[in-house]
Amino acid sequence: MKALRYYGARDIRHEAMDDPTLLSERDALVKMTGCSICGSDLHIYHGHGFSEDVGFCVGHEAVGEVVEVGRGVSRVRVGDKVMMPAAVGCGACRSCLSGVVNTCENRGGGCYGLSANLQGVQAEAFRVPAADMNAVRIPDGVSEDQALMMTDALATAWYGARNADIKPGSSVAVIGLGPIGLMAVDSAFVMGAHVVYAIDPIAERRAMAEQSGAITLHPDEALERIKQDTKGFKLDCVVEVVGSDATVDFALRLVRSRGTVSVIGVQQSRRFGFPLERAFAAGLTFRIGTCSVPEELPALFPLVQSGRLRPERYISHRLPLSAGEEAYRLFDSREAGALKMVLHPD
Repeated sequence: MKALRYYGARDIRHEAMDDPTLLSERDALVKMTGCSICGSDLHIYHGHGFSEDVGFCVGHEAVGEVVEVGRGVSRVRVGDKVMMPAAVGCGACRSCLSGVVNTCENRGGGCYGLSANLQGVQAEAFRVPAADMNAVRIPDGVSEDQALMMTDALATAWYGARNADIKPGSSVAVIGLGPIGLMAVDSAFVMGAHVVYAIDPIAERRAMAEQSGAITLHPDEALERIKQDTKGFKLDCVVEVVGSDATVDFALRLVRSRGTVSVIGVQQSRRFGFPLERAFAAGLTFRIGTCSVPEELPALFPLVQSGRLRPERYISHRLPLSAGEEAYRLFDSREAGALKMVLHPD
């Protein structure tokens, strides 16, 4: 089969690799019908990956059709249209059964496309371990595009907004308006925010957030404008979606006393000078971490089915898998309005 494989910084190649096979009776094989590039994939693309492996298949967002199942699989069948949450769990422990795969008690957790240990999904086909949990049937009223956005991006946006304690009437800022940030803006409004400030240096991305009803600001003007609008009190909730020291510090400067900062941007440094004294004096709540997609899906399915959330509108490009190298380049350079890059089989 053909797949997108990582060989080093900015070296993603579309080339042949071995077809996937069942390694356990609980596995399933899925033929990819759509996959997408996540912002966190760029860390691998830049050479700051999560392992020393090379030659492995990348990617962790995909939908597809089940083509083979092991004897131990009972919930999904050949022919089912499924979506694959980005991270997997064992599907048998208390944590996984509650949807929280990143605390799998059997150490069965992992993410597609970070190393050869679990090959990625930017391929013509791939293996799904513990398929009864990790391959989710696409429900009625949800399109493949919508399901693809829920495999990571929308679920992470919703998780970040939920962790920010957004309630009806809250004032909110979202820092970073890539696809996840834009979906976090939408999520904040669905949760009842009365005002959302959407902050990003790229004018085209600010324009997308403005269409959702946000007040859009360049980072250079955001702090003073927010102080002015709130008479110096600042905001109840801040969602940070970039992951740099500067933007995390910025988030902490935008939040009011007893407010909440939620950080979902993948961290780019090993040490951050947290302003502990200021946070203590202000009584801030600070949350940081990664989303467990299965935990968020029960809330997201009805919101997407009803049209209250429309994540598919952030798909900017559709390309064949064979154009994956160019898709990564465009996404990395933010050229041509690049937001969510979707790849389909050739």
